[in-house]
Amino acid sequence: MLRFNSRAVIAGRKPFQGWRVAARSEAQPGTRNAVFGQDVRGYKVSAFAENRMSVDISTVKRVAHLARIAVSDDDAERMTGELNAILGFVEQLNEVDVDGIEPMTSVTPMDMRMREDKVTDGGIAAAVVANAPVTEDNFFVVPKVVE
Repeated sequence: MLRFNSRAVIAGRKPFQGWRVAARSEAQPGTRNAVFGQDVRGYKVSAFAENRMSVDISTVKRVAHLARIAVSDDDAERMTGELNAILGFVEQLNEVDVDGIEPMTSVTPMDMRMREDKVTDGGIAAAVVANAPVTEDNFFVVPKVVE
């Protein structure tokens, strides 16, 4: 059971109630919530058994302590497997050859229409001040309000 570490309460803030874990044993294989070790969106998680990076229970407990989250030994053991599976996915992404591929800011090609960068008055100064009761050289004239 995950519990909030009461020593980490900051005045005026609600406590964080623990890790939100999407993986559930009742999830269907082939879905985003499949149990780690099962088929997840067509990828076999067990293929990441040879992770170069791995997390152990002491690392999970240290991160939980830094985040001020109380984690039981059972939860720390379960999270170790989940975090190692996540690192396995990241390792798989690192293996993708991206040489010669330009970084993108969007998945669809977009070209911004450019115009010459010059300062103008907008060309509508007369229309802006048309309804003002008093104007002078396209400026609003107002009574003095500061003494």
